[in-house]
Amino acid sequence: MKLKLKIMLLMLCGINSFAFANSGKFVLEPMPDIGQVKLFKTSDLCTVAKNTRTYFANNHKTDSYGVHSGQIFDANISLEKVDQTLAFICQTYVTDVRAKQQSRMQNSEFLKQNFDFYRWYPDKTTADNIAKTSTNEIKTRLLNNIPDEQLFITKYYTKLLEASAVKTAEFNQALYAIPFDEQHLTLEQAELQKHKLTRFKYTRQQVINGVLDSNNLAKPLVWISEDSLHDVLLQGTGVLKIDGKTRYFNVHRNNDISYDYSIGKTEQARYWYFAEVPSIMGYGKTIENKIAVKPHVTFAGNVAQLGLGKLIMINYQQGSESVSQMGILADTGGAFDNNLFQLDFLVDSYFGWSDYHQANKHLPDYANTWIMIKK
Repeated sequence: MKLKLKIMLLMLCGINSFAFANSGKFVLEPMPDIGQVKLFKTSDLCTVAKNTRTYFANNHKTDSYGVHSGQIFDANISLEKVDQTLAFICQTYVTDVRAKQQSRMQNSEFLKQNFDFYRWYPDKTTADNIAKTSTNEIKTRLLNNIPDEQLFITKYYTKLLEASAVKTAEFNQALYAIPFDEQHLTLEQAELQKHKLTRFKYTRQQVINGVLDSNNLAKPLVWISEDSLHDVLLQGTGVLKIDGKTRYFNVHRNNDISYDYSIGKTEQARYWYFAEVPSIMGYGKTIENKIAVKPHVTFAGNVAQLGLGKLIMINYQQGSESVSQMGILADTGGAFDNNLFQLDFLVDSYFGWSDYHQANKHLPDYANTWIMIKK
């Protein structure tokens, strides 16, 4: 059935529909076809749910960017209902563990009985406009091929990297801490002084060419190769092997240059400064309060318009089988500004394309997508 006709019929039947400012739409589906649910670990889904609820509790008064019900929904999808949905995930998990029974969060009938499913139709207008200006042939093709009824599902991973505590011929690019002239400033204080601060002065290419190192403007936290630098700037988190130990580094503050969706990663002028963190981290207004996330149960997306914490299901064909996976919207990135046609699924940690592709080649480029809200 054509998309517009299908939505019109659902609306005539009294089904809730929320329109985007452009051509995308959410529609409540009473009987979603979700196939077989293959949740990686219910315990991990619960962990991300709890961490996101903690972020809500601690930041609901100070983070209007991320902590809200969503700019495009009415009262049927409220922040309170999102919080209740996340709480229900863990209540169900704990009950199932105590009863020594299989997780009901992996039972499609249980999910349909207990959740409302809002089908997400992509904003193809924006995707098509970006495709027209993109200089990346693969990206152009993927954007042009987004189906009317499916979202573009990209995969992101934390980059496993070999690194060095000191600069070498191979490891000649640093992950830098925020510059010395900003070390004791809050984000708000720094914004007021941006005209004179180091962080806002230089592009990625200038940093790669050595402007920070040669002028002693920021502390190098660890040294990696240039190829690895582009990867970790794109992924946002580096899982680094240094002297036999695993350490985690996460983006902290950037140079205030927007991500350009139409060009490749090495051409981006956007540059991030880093901080060492205890684990893989998702969204957070500051490095100190970021949400700790888990692979296979976390999505990155347009937090500004959707609001944090949405429980999301994607469904796709795997051979002859209809398969669904769930995750929580607990991360974002520059690529999601004005982007309601795409989600990024956190898969795991890999050294490079070959091991990433081998582990994830079964995952689709496009999938049926729903936001799930506890009934």
